[in-house]
Amino acid sequence: MANKAKQKEEVVMETPKPKKQVKDTWEIKDRNYFLSNEQNPLTFTLASKHTQRFPLLWFDEEKGYQRELRYATNQKSPFVDEQNGVATLAHIVFEDGTLHVPKSKQNLQKLLSIYHPAKDRLYSEMQPELKATDDLQDIKLELEAQTAAFNMDIDQVEAILRVEEGSKVEKMSSKELKRDVVIMAKKNPKLFLELANDENVELRNFALKAQSAGIIKLSQDQRTMHWGSNDRKLFTIPFDENPWSACASFFKTDEGVEVYKSIVKKLK
Repeated sequence: MANKAKQKEEVVMETPKPKKQVKDTWEIKDRNYFLSNEQNPLTFTLASKHTQRFPLLWFDEEKGYQRELRYATNQKSPFVDEQNGVATLAHIVFEDGTLHVPKSKQNLQKLLSIYHPAKDRLYSEMQPELKATDDLQDIKLELEAQTAAFNMDIDQVEAILRVEEGSKVEKMSSKELKRDVVIMAKKNPKLFLELANDENVELRNFALKAQSAGIIKLSQDQRTMHWGSNDRKLFTIPFDENPWSACASFFKTDEGVEVYKSIVKKLK
């Protein structure tokens, strides 16, 4: 069914684990909620009262027992044991995946923000200050990546770009390499910094350069590495490992160090 198709759904609620109340930090303000997992049906009805089929309970640590919940528009509290007289029950309906609750509806806000067992499972509360913090962290990460990209030597730049662009880097000028690595750092700072801090990136690049020069070659089944001149086997590639990552690891062994030195001479 398409996302916009009308839906009305009641979900069985498990009794939530005890939560620490937030009465002392509660702020009276308008609040917004959104369905999790990018759901945005035309309408979505959240469980709003306790029934045997759809239990809606909250464990009160101070009182030591489960308390029944329900949303009533004419009551101050979402707890049934604190409601008096005839309760005017109402549905909790998300439209297009979101729900706006004005500050005048404190009972509904507290039900959704503190007590409802579906919070952070079926829906979450929008937290502008948390989003601002996340945005700031993203900006900081991007600046860190771009600064590293600007200060990086050209050999390391080539090594990092080869991961993304392959042998294309061999035909690029140093200015083109610098430009592309800065763009990469801006678009995907996390990946860039991971590669920049990966001690094997330059060794993988070295191995690929050696292959391009015909000094070493990879078998067709990608299970063994050989000398390009006489087809003598250098090492076996472990099962399910990237051949060039395996090559980087090989260069760190006693035998591999000698092979590395030999390739350096041949590349000159």
